[in-house]
Amino acid sequence: MPLRSGLKIDFSFSIQTKKNSSKRNDRYYNVRIYSNEKNNKMKNSEHLYKAISERILVLDGAMGTMLQRYKFEEEDYRGERFKNWEHPLKGNNDLLSLTQPQAIEEVHRKYLEAGADIIETNTFSGTTIAMADYHMEDLVYELNYESAKIARKVCDEFTAKNPEKPRFVAGSIGPTNKTASLSPDVNDPGFRAITFDELKIAYKQQSEALLDGGSDILLVETVFDTLNAKAALFAIDEIQEERKIKIPIMVSGTITDASGRTLSGQTAEAFLISVSHLNLLSVGFNCALGAEQLTPYLETLSNNSDFYISAYPNAGLPNAFGQYDESPEFMAEQIKEYAEKGLINIIGGCCGTTPPHIKAIADLVKNYEPRKINVII
Repeated sequence: MPLRSGLKIDFSFSIQTKKNSSKRNDRYYNVRIYSNEKNNKMKNSEHLYKAISERILVLDGAMGTMLQRYKFEEEDYRGERFKNWEHPLKGNNDLLSLTQPQAIEEVHRKYLEAGADIIETNTFSGTTIAMADYHMEDLVYELNYESAKIARKVCDEFTAKNPEKPRFVAGSIGPTNKTASLSPDVNDPGFRAITFDELKIAYKQQSEALLDGGSDILLVETVFDTLNAKAALFAIDEIQEERKIKIPIMVSGTITDASGRTLSGQTAEAFLISVSHLNLLSVGFNCALGAEQLTPYLETLSNNSDFYISAYPNAGLPNAFGQYDESPEFMAEQIKEYAEKGLINIIGGCCGTTPPHIKAIADLVKNYEPRKINVII
């Protein structure tokens, strides 16, 4: 059974589990014990809220797009530590935070150099649910913790160079590969591959590790099933109560196509209502659509929300080969409409975007005022 991470660790349980575990998991348990000693105050929140009230903040671009350029093969994913792992590991990008940390750090650095204010951790699939595909459930805490540490290190370097432009770490929490609202079996529409409670436990473990590693924000992103997102938000709210902290939370949904709905069938306004029970930092949309196609849905959020609004669209729609063709200049021109209409507070890029895309966007939005709201911290 996967361990739950967090502040309350039963040392006898950890030692017993370690004794029965394989050598490859020893570091995992050591990290979990160490995390119990962390200071859990969100020390950068004041700087974050000040920055977002003054200017449009720039989020980074695609991690996966950049990692594809390294052309990593199976042995690169394995590294020395996992060279004898019994299952294939190629494609497990989250694992690269352990086996190729220099590449993850390099990608973060390029986005910060391009002008990003916020960088996402390399943890999109960092739950026990998603890691089950690689039989790496026991490594989830370490994967998230180390990923956050890498991002924290680079952000702190850039903030030290220019304290007037502080940089922030957003802990990336993806949707998992199972959905609480939809059946994966067309012949059994009532079947569910996952329960709300199972999702909540998995998201809580991931969230605690991201916070322990130094994340300033928790970003529940690419939400195609709002019930999954609500499980994540429930878990994060539990952490807020247990640690007596206020966590800046970003929620970003995905409109799947021209129907204007998420995969689970919600309109933009319904999605907003469904996640508005918490005091979020921001709500927005990412992925699936290009900047131009996303505009009407951002308008809906902007007209109906008291939260800050985020957007990080793809570099256009994919071509016949699954590639994204929009140049940095063309994408920035599409995003100009967001800025001119006062729709956004956070802007970045998703699939197909690169540091040049983020630089073009950063150069554009620095000339525009952010969307104004009455914020309650």
